[in-house]
Amino acid sequence: MGRDTVKGKENAARAVFFLSAGVSVLAVLVICIFLFANGIPAMLKIGVLNFLGGTHWKPMLDIFGILPMITGSLCVTLGALIIGVPAGVLTAVFLVYFCPKKIYKFAKPAIDLLAGIPSVVYGFFGLMVIVPAIREISGNSGTSMLAASVVLGIMILPTIIGLSEASIRAVNAACYEGSLALGASHERSVFYAVLPAARSGINASIILGVGRAVGETMAVIMVAGNQALLPRGIFKGIRTLTANIALEMGYAADLHRDALIATAVTLFVIILLVNFLFSFFKRKQEQ
Repeated sequence: MGRDTVKGKENAARAVFFLSAGVSVLAVLVICIFLFANGIPAMLKIGVLNFLGGTHWKPMLDIFGILPMITGSLCVTLGALIIGVPAGVLTAVFLVYFCPKKIYKFAKPAIDLLAGIPSVVYGFFGLMVIVPAIREISGNSGTSMLAASVVLGIMILPTIIGLSEASIRAVNAACYEGSLALGASHERSVFYAVLPAARSGINASIILGVGRAVGETMAVIMVAGNQALLPRGIFKGIRTLTANIALEMGYAADLHRDALIATAVTLFVIILLVNFLFSFFKRKQEQ
């Protein structure tokens, strides 16, 4: 009787875990079906080339070209990576190999706290601090690609630092100690032995950072300028795909609404391509 009870509990637990996994998969499928069922017909009606390659977004005239938003999203994400990746990886190295324990007890919680700050707070900080600074430098309004890149670069730091630190700590100590035994200095051992061994985890942190940067909306809306134009310089305003959806979905209707859903489809495909490329290069490195 006791064995039957234990077996029944195991089967129940297995069923609960299976249902939990099924809900997650079902949620993804429902989202994909909704996006593609509403977005693809809109793309076909507008014209795929006109939609993806068009340089003008004028809903009142039924002109829907999202190339400025695509390039804006890519430029802002690239700028965030240029700012956030070196700072994040070097900070992780500092925390693991160079940070005194007394400082670590304060630095680590402070970095973790960054992940819990709402995006609107980052946007407000960018609007009140970063935008005026850029305004003084450039003489323009200050709301620009550079402002959005700086804000996003700060926002992706907790993700990159946390995962990179975990990856560095997971490296076998023999890599570091063997490098020292061969006569390398502490710094060379860290940067030429440990970091290459932790490359896979660091790359994963960068990909997650890309996802955070591409998908961010509120902070970008507040500091990017939201001009549906092709990027004309780092001090000029731009509009991203997420900002375009958030700004106009509240009042959109008919083809305009479907075009915004098609914009979400484009964003979804871009993120899928980024993850696919990451998986491809990861397999190449493993081989």
